[in-house]
Amino acid sequence: MTDFESEDFAHTVDKVNLDWSTIGFKYRKTDYSYVSHYEDGAWDAGGLTRDHTLHLSECANILHYCQEVFEGLKAYTTKQGDIVCFRPDLNAERMATSAERIVMPPFPKERFLDAVKQVVLANATWVPPFGTGASLYVRPLMIGTGDTIGVQPSSTYEFRIMVTPVGAYYSSGVKPVALTVSKYDRAAPHGTGNIKAGLNYAMSLLPTTEA
Repeated sequence: MTDFESEDFAHTVDKVNLDWSTIGFKYRKTDYSYVSHYEDGAWDAGGLTRDHTLHLSECANILHYCQEVFEGLKAYTTKQGDIVCFRPDLNAERMATSAERIVMPPFPKERFLDAVKQVVLANATWVPPFGTGASLYVRPLMIGTGDTIGVQPSSTYEFRIMVTPVGAYYSSGVKPVALTVSKYDRAAPHGTGNIKAGLNYAMSLLPTTEA
């Protein structure tokens, strides 16, 4: 666990008025996101934002050539009232590996960790209380934002972290699922199956629906 050293802050903050036991696994808009932009070979200073909307050109690379990677981690409230996050350094490293695989500029590891800390503490009222079984889901993502006609890497990128409180992914617990042997492959040999990119998940939608 990474301790955000927020003991005093966490003990005094009031939590959002939610029934934490029934929140489910869905998106709820919180107070802040984190955003940084890449242009001319460098990431800008970045910072917190209350704007939860992406502003894209119709020709943005992400919409046509799928330069996009993401991560998923969670922040929790401990019994002592601290806010902790489980091994975000590994998420930072995996996201960098994913980005490099599809020719995106990795977001620096130390900046990734600092951004996670900033956005979690800025949304401390949304971190579910200890003992509720809920957590604050933290979703870092990076997309190609530059106008792109023809298959090539984007010239600009956006790194963003959104957060939302969630309950268990499987609300009724882990149960057997329907399976079928099909003609589909989610990932091909020597392909992108080893990275966390949206394109891999899109490939699973039809087989999952058919199952």
